[in-house]
Amino acid sequence: MLGYCIIVLAAICFSVQNLVARVLFTPSSVMGWFETGGFVAATLPNSFLLLFMRMVLGVPLMVMLLPQVYPHLWQDFAHLKQPEYRRELGLALAGGGLMFLYLGLLYVAVGRLATGIALSLFFTFPVYTALISWGWLGQRLSGWGWGIMALIGLGSGLTLPLQGQATVSWLGVSFGLASAGVYALYTVVAQKAFETFHPLPFTTISFAATLLLSGVSLLISPVRWEGLPWLGLWIGALVSALATATGHLLNNLGIRRV
Repeated sequence: MLGYCIIVLAAICFSVQNLVARVLFTPSSVMGWFETGGFVAATLPNSFLLLFMRMVLGVPLMVMLLPQVYPHLWQDFAHLKQPEYRRELGLALAGGGLMFLYLGLLYVAVGRLATGIALSLFFTFPVYTALISWGWLGQRLSGWGWGIMALIGLGSGLTLPLQGQATVSWLGVSFGLASAGVYALYTVVAQKAFETFHPLPFTTISFAATLLLSGVSLLISPVRWEGLPWLGLWIGALVSALATATGHLLNNLGIRRV
């Protein structure tokens, strides 16, 4: 029960990160007090930029704070140099690649869709998780599980744009569903890693890998730097980094307890 409660708290953090992303891409009213946002267009290169800024802040925060919570953090990192820990290192790096991919896709989806639709599509990931776990880990679904999956699919389908809306919305839908699928694969990889590896060093390595991949992506697909509102972007990146780091840490701790 505690594991599920922790995962619910993680979901709240993920919702905050997605709302911040929406504000960065689209002008929005903040609690009816003032309007802000719309700093950059919802493109893949801009998603890589925001992801890089988020990780530049998030990775140092995790490295500084996590040893206070988990004193064996650096010891676990040192163990990864040993041949018998190659499986754990490989799973953590795979988690970083999947995190990079799902966040990049999700950023574009959030920028191109209404927030409620994007969130509904992303939170279909339990359906993908159940199917991947069934195929990879052999965890068969019960009748109750199939019923929950059907309800999630129905609820997400009801949020889709009506026929005749702009094509760009369907691009956002595709990115939203893809991000949910990739995140589901991330959770299954994490579940497999946690059999022998603690969630906190796993999450830290995944964040560091995401930072590296987003930086490389900026070199391959450069952003137009001129005239960008850096103050607003950095404030959004900080809030998003806190929400993302907290959400992933809670989610991975919850997965281990479920």
